Amino acid sequence: MSVSMRDLDPAFQGAGQKAGIEVWRIENFSPAPIPKSSIGKFFTGDSYIVLKTTALKTGALRHDIHYWLGKDTSQDEAGTAAVKTVELDAALGGRAVQYREVQGHETEKFLSYFKPCIIPQEGGVASGFKHVEAEEHVTRLFVCRGKHVVHVPFARSSLNHDDIYILDTKSKIFQFNGSNSSIQERAKALEVVQYIKDTYHDGTCEVATVEDGRLMADADSGEFWGFFGGFAPLPRKTANAEDKTVTFDIKKLFCVEKGKANPVEADTLEREMLDTNKCYILDCGLEVFVWMGRTTSLDDRKVASGAAEEMIRSSERPKSQMIRIIEGFETVPFRSKFDTWTQETNTTVSEDSRGRVAALLQRQGVNVRGLMKAAPPKEELEAFIDCTGNLQVWRVNGQEKILLQAADHSKFYSGDCYVFQYSYPGEEKEEVLIGTWFGKQSVEEERAFAVSMASKMVESMKFVPAQARIYEGKEPVQFFVIMQSFIVFKGGISSGYKKYIAEKEVDDDTYNENGLALFRIQGSGPDNMQAIQVDPVASSLNSSYCYILHNDSSVFTWMGNLATSTDQELVERQLDLIKPNLQTRAQKEGSESEQFWELLGGKTEYSSQKLTKEPERDPHLFSCTFTKDILKVTEIYNFTQDDLMTEDIFIVDCHSEIFVWVGQEVVPKNKLLALTIGEKFIEKDSLLEKLSPEAPIYVIMEGGEPSFFTRFFTSWDSSKSSMHGNSFQRKLKIVKNGGTPVADKPKRRTPASYGGRASVPEKSQQRSRTMSLSPDRVRVRGRSPAFNALAATFENQNARNLSTPPPVVRKLYPRSVTPDSARLAPKSSAIASRSALFEKFKTPPQEPLIPKSIKASPKTPESPAPESSSKGQEEKKDNDKEEEKSMSSKIVSLTIQEDAKEGVEDEEDLPAYPYERLKTTSPDPVTDIDVTRREAYLSSEEFKEKFGVTKEAFYKLPKWKQNKFKMAVQLF
Repeated sequence: MSVSMRDLDPAFQGAGQKAGIEVWRIENFSPAPIPKSSIGKFFTGDSYIVLKTTALKTGALRHDIHYWLGKDTSQDEAGTAAVKTVELDAALGGRAVQYREVQGHETEKFLSYFKPCIIPQEGGVASGFKHVEAEEHVTRLFVCRGKHVVHVPFARSSLNHDDIYILDTKSKIFQFNGSNSSIQERAKALEVVQYIKDTYHDGTCEVATVEDGRLMADADSGEFWGFFGGFAPLPRKTANAEDKTVTFDIKKLFCVEKGKANPVEADTLEREMLDTNKCYILDCGLEVFVWMGRTTSLDDRKVASGAAEEMIRSSERPKSQMIRIIEGFETVPFRSKFDTWTQETNTTVSEDSRGRVAALLQRQGVNVRGLMKAAPPKEELEAFIDCTGNLQVWRVNGQEKILLQAADHSKFYSGDCYVFQYSYPGEEKEEVLIGTWFGKQSVEEERAFAVSMASKMVESMKFVPAQARIYEGKEPVQFFVIMQSFIVFKGGISSGYKKYIAEKEVDDDTYNENGLALFRIQGSGPDNMQAIQVDPVASSLNSSYCYILHNDSSVFTWMGNLATSTDQELVERQLDLIKPNLQTRAQKEGSESEQFWELLGGKTEYSSQKLTKEPERDPHLFSCTFTKDILKVTEIYNFTQDDLMTEDIFIVDCHSEIFVWVGQEVVPKNKLLALTIGEKFIEKDSLLEKLSPEAPIYVIMEGGEPSFFTRFFTSWDSSKSSMHGNSFQRKLKIVKNGGTPVADKPKRRTPASYGGRASVPEKSQQRSRTMSLSPDRVRVRGRSPAFNALAATFENQNARNLSTPPPVVRKLYPRSVTPDSARLAPKSSAIASRSALFEKFKTPPQEPLIPKSIKASPKTPESPAPESSSKGQEEKKDNDKEEEKSMSSKIVSLTIQEDAKEGVEDEEDLPAYPYERLKTTSPDPVTDIDVTRREAYLSSEEFKEKFGVTKEAFYKLPKWKQNKFKMAVQLF
């Protein structure tokens, strides 16, 4: 499409350069920008253009353009808005989707920009209209129909049993719930009530709800009906012109030529019918699409849009929505209308067009920073899960499960299935993830048993844990971080796998530590590294990776030319797990020894392309209805936490992973079907993206949302899920409390101790998890306040940042103790360990810190006079209190000193190197350094610049805090 400056309105210069919403109102047949403070306010006599710019994960900007037509706008203004929308699209590079919005019949996407609703005001700038100024409050009646809020006549005849109404009076807002309305509809209407309260009453008026059919049961009902002259039965709802919908489902294709829409005769619709040099109209009844070929001119596009407008107007379909689409950027609803569609999105062409427009504007002196091609985002893997928790792993063996020792937690076989349970400190409480892992060669019977076992574990814990279903080769980063050093061996050792290969009469290629084996090493760092066994042939090599090859006592490492220094570091660490204490022979690509190629059966061609996983794109939220094995989904645009209803099931789809969110009030039967619903959603492929059937599926229960789920929401308030009642009851509490959630029960952190693991373990040291159980609290009568303060220092988990384990807990069990042995240890041992910590800080001359409760009168010497005895007892109590108080302060001080001592030990005199040479991706990396403490080699100035704190302050932190800080920053 050719673009010239005469086609670009000056009002659009600089538009769409950053994420957000921009609005123009048509004034004197030209677009005039609306100030940010007025965005969301619409007048019935005006026409508007709304631009929504979204920043995608790819770094690109997506544009959606809407032109909104008020019910009283003039035909000329409406036509101007339609034409100017095409011009705005041209200014943005010609790839935006354009929507025609008519007051009262707006698309859900448009309404999502202005949640919870838009309430157009009377007035306008067109001839004969003036914007209505704020005057004396006028009582108004609104009806909530789906996502639309419509102003209706203030009369009893407007009410019915099916809808929800909001009566806005001067001092109180009433919500009338029709008896046939749903809980979810009532909850959504309360958001409108909150909006009216904040917008028109400065958040100070009262709010009341009236239930249809309760007659005069309470004062609020009586007051409500008083505005209508008293109570009287409501008539049944009657259909009117506004309620009539276009129910017919048609698909008629028209080709626009010389301003006329000519029918295209065809039995089926196929992508090949659309010519890139022409514009087409696809009439689907409620939706009318205008498809514009990539090479069509701006005038052709304007003519096609006008033809579609006339088609809607002549057929008297006010509720029909018109959507204009550019070739290569077709929406899912449009593509779904065709029987066959081969997506041929060519973003390069679009970016070139975008660049040409930017160059043209730049020569005119316009700032075009936002129009230039976006730079690819830096690849950053973040797990959003604490890696210091406790892990248990079971291998499925036929119809039984076998608990693995800690040393084998991260060693899986491709022919087996595994179930894992991971407990870790969350933001507010202990969180649990229970999941299944299916090897590529595992059998269906064992997969089914693994799912059944995991589901029963979740059910036994009252559906609190999150559940995951993971396939080999599709593992999410959360799984790798939990496993840390993950190894996948070929073959299997379960009875199901052995039976399978016996029946198929195939060779058993199960890994033999003394045989020939080749491992591909991959990962992003010591906390996320994998060794995947592949076929021991040269074609399995890849220039982007490092490999380990062994045959009995011969061990080779191979480094591809495109591999990084980080990859080489991971090889060294994985060697300690696969073939420790053996001499290795390093092989560089291009200079391999003959023996190396002989072990691989000779040299052949191999790939140099790095393996890529399914990309995680911007998330989409869908509400789900699952009945009679049929799944129906509805997309929710620009979603927030408030869109999640406790009675329903929702799915967050980010392509590489699927999250099924289950509300607390969902019926138990559907809770058990949550994983099945996730699988059905993948089969349905609502976004036509060819979702992998092996994509990871998470089942998340309301109230137990982990950070790797809540990250998809701009903000998350966990107190909302701690409220009781259904969606309507919860939101009513929030509205009446001034918009603040009221938790029925305060959340308490589950007392739990974590043995933990070093964030970056030393090389040549095999890591193992340790588990420490929380000792039972001993309740002692008569504790003084000073003693309670002392106990709180040790027992209250909130007194310490629990994202990593407290240093004192780490001493309870040595690293050699497995989780199983720790779990089975007597509680008395744990209590004794805790008591030993208390005894450590005792001062010899003082009395025991924990006084024993006196249950019986002990034998005592002859008592003095009652008065002097009483006085002596009081003095002794005072002394005890002072001693306890003093001891509490000392212990707290010593504990803090012990924490700080961990960090001080790391501050040494080390040589300083530039940051660029310390990075793992540096072309000239520093050698002979401790790679687990790269930050220690930065100069003081560069350390402060990169970390934001001084080097001295950093090393005064406890080591566990240092590791947490480094994991968050990820500089190297």
